[in-house]
Amino acid sequence: MWNEFKTFIMRGNVMDMAVGIIIGAAFGKIVTSLVNDVIMPPIGLVLGHVDFSNLYISLSGQHYPTLADAKANHGVTIAYGSFLNTIIEFLIVAFAVFVLIKWVNRLMPKSAPAAPPPATKDCSFCKTAIPVAATRCPNCTSQLGGA
Repeated sequence: MWNEFKTFIMRGNVMDMAVGIIIGAAFGKIVTSLVNDVIMPPIGLVLGHVDFSNLYISLSGQHYPTLADAKANHGVTIAYGSFLNTIIEFLIVAFAVFVLIKWVNRLMPKSAPAAPPPATKDCSFCKTAIPVAATRCPNCTSQLGGA
């Protein structure tokens, strides 16, 4: 069982997947920073100095100045601003993956067109090439069955 596991782990696609996951995790941190530190502040400024990460609804009925204060006081909240940031992060990641796949597909060699189906077959009796639709061999006159 140990040898099978080593063989499985050392296959190229498993190693590629592991590298992809590690790079994806690092890329996720970059996108999170991009959204929280670069994209959302100008949007918040345009919308009247709104900090999206601080938008929430208090379900306990008490008002807290910030989401951090609400959480520190064990207030029950719906943090919809964080949810908006997460949606924007997802859209950026999805777009980046889309662009990456388009780029990789452009680099991949074009596959050859599918070969047309054969026009002839061999007679099962005399081994002469005959049309695929033939029911009788023109050379040995053998009956070939169906088309």
